Amino acid sequence: MAESKIPLAAIVGPTASGKTSLAVAVCKALGGEAVSCDSMQIYKGMDIATAKPTEAEMQRVPHHLIGFLDPSEPFSVADYCTLASEAIRNIHSRGRQAVLVGGTGLYLRALRQPMAMGEAAADESIRQELQQIADAPGGKEQLHQQLAAVDPDTAQRLHLNDVRRVIRALEVYRLTGRPFSQQPQIKTDSRFSYRVASLTMPRDILYARIEQRIDQMLADGLAEEVSRLLKGGVPRDAKAMKAIGYKEMIPYALGETTLDEAVYALKLNTRHYAKRQLTWMRREEDVLWV
Repeated sequence: MAESKIPLAAIVGPTASGKTSLAVAVCKALGGEAVSCDSMQIYKGMDIATAKPTEAEMQRVPHHLIGFLDPSEPFSVADYCTLASEAIRNIHSRGRQAVLVGGTGLYLRALRQPMAMGEAAADESIRQELQQIADAPGGKEQLHQQLAAVDPDTAQRLHLNDVRRVIRALEVYRLTGRPFSQQPQIKTDSRFSYRVASLTMPRDILYARIEQRIDQMLADGLAEEVSRLLKGGVPRDAKAMKAIGYKEMIPYALGETTLDEAVYALKLNTRHYAKRQLTWMRREEDVLWV
């Protein structure tokens, strides 16, 4: 008899939409624990711009995958899936309800749709070559264009930020000479059954909330946090420092721009990010819009 799937609730949506506070309320109502679905809340010492749950929120409800990784360390989507799956299973084994919460749509999709690897073997040299391209400026777009040229069906299905799958599709094409979309697939299935709710609201209200959040972040010491990370040895070009809130404030912390210019860029980029998050979630299946 097939093992029954673990039920998993997920609360997603754009930045500043109120995901954390709602997740805390849901966890209290369901006897649940929160599992972060945020690609930046994983890092230690990066607390303000990532809008981590407050101490009070974490005391009310247990939170997992928050602040456990040094900002200089690498971390992949596959790493996230491994750790999140482990946390969800552990929560379920204790008779509790796991509630996934965060705005990183790629993490949610990777959990819901485990990658079918196909029958072609792996080639680490090809992967490393493609990963080097992806890590360069504009590299993700370049890889996606390469894939579109040889396998338009797979390119249309994959977002350019889904680097792991894009690399795998290109790797398979190089190894076999056939597009990934025409390969025999080894079917994979998620071990969890999902109920996904995405928060939404009129754009003007969301943007006003973003403005208020950023003003509060600045009052809470965002500029000082960025300076402390740089002085603590976190490289400017570390993946973690490319997160919104850090990449805009680094030039100010280094005296390369004014505070007003940095804040303007931060608010603009955050609005654009929120729009991308909503667009991503609209591509997901079976989402309850709240």
